[in-house]
Amino acid sequence: MKLTDIFTAEAIGANYTEVASNRIPYLGTGLFPAAKKAGLDLKWIRGHKGLAVSLMPSNFDSKSKFRDRVGISVDETQMAFFRESMLVKEEDEQEIMRVQDSNDPYAVQVLERIFDDATTLVDGADVVPERMRMQLLAPIGGKVGISIKANGVDYTYNYDTDSSWKTSHYAEIVTPESKWSAAETCDPMQDLENALDAQEAISGNRPKIALMSKATFNMIKNSAKVRSGILAQNTTANVNYTSARVKSYIEEELDLTIIIYTKQFKDETGTAKKFYPDNIVMLLPDGALGKTYYGTTPEERTLTTRADANVSIVNTGVAVAVTIMDDPVNTKTTVSEIVLPSFERMDECYAIEVAGE
Repeated sequence: MKLTDIFTAEAIGANYTEVASNRIPYLGTGLFPAAKKAGLDLKWIRGHKGLAVSLMPSNFDSKSKFRDRVGISVDETQMAFFRESMLVKEEDEQEIMRVQDSNDPYAVQVLERIFDDATTLVDGADVVPERMRMQLLAPIGGKVGISIKANGVDYTYNYDTDSSWKTSHYAEIVTPESKWSAAETCDPMQDLENALDAQEAISGNRPKIALMSKATFNMIKNSAKVRSGILAQNTTANVNYTSARVKSYIEEELDLTIIIYTKQFKDETGTAKKFYPDNIVMLLPDGALGKTYYGTTPEERTLTTRADANVSIVNTGVAVAVTIMDDPVNTKTTVSEIVLPSFERMDECYAIEVAGE
């Protein structure tokens, strides 16, 4: 396909119409701040601290009793590797020159966006850790882990190998009339309060944030009991029943901040998907939950020493390498990353699966 064939008014307009989801910042970057480490191995300590244990009584002039250092588990795994490239071929170069010679400023601007291979690939690299982080925060079936399978590669990580987290930090609403999809009979406020109480009983700390999708929030909004609770607090004849009012009601009644995450991405097949799925709510503490660790990619380790390669590191650990290939003369842009999040504070989180089969 010739480049000149795509410079129509419709193409130019479409190129500058940004998908609304792209303007939403990544939620996971604040919850799992980026950190760099050497190599592929990732090791972190996950504490099961829970409530404080009373000091042991003792007699005077007697030896102190040693307390076991329990409740600490060390998790170790190998981080996942991702890499992809794009080419500007010889025929593309000829077409680029032809467009540039046309003196059409709009065509040149569109051209720059289409052939901004580094940005295209780096944007794709940023999707990977967010997919991982949101999978950790949406433990469907109580399974805390990550699974990305494509291109003959299977990256599957289990963060709860003994199911101890699922046993204490996960609840599923199984009764049909209690599921949040049953608007006339469900009781989301009570379910949230029960989960908050359960987490507080385990750790002594009460979660402050409830993470959910827009569809899950709408089930709360559609609940007859939630609507009745809000209307009962208003003495005016007419009440504007809005999402903002529902959020304010939950936050005031339960001291819980609602975060609705609607950002989307396209997977390896080009299918649009939500980063955070429907039918599940994750209750979180304030602050960071872990870290997003980046390792050293082959491009960063090897190509930075070569004179014929231009390598830069962006977003803490994403390597961008631009090389010129001879015979034929092609410009190759490669973006790679070795990345995996840790989840040290997973025992301070609680999940509720509220609907679905």
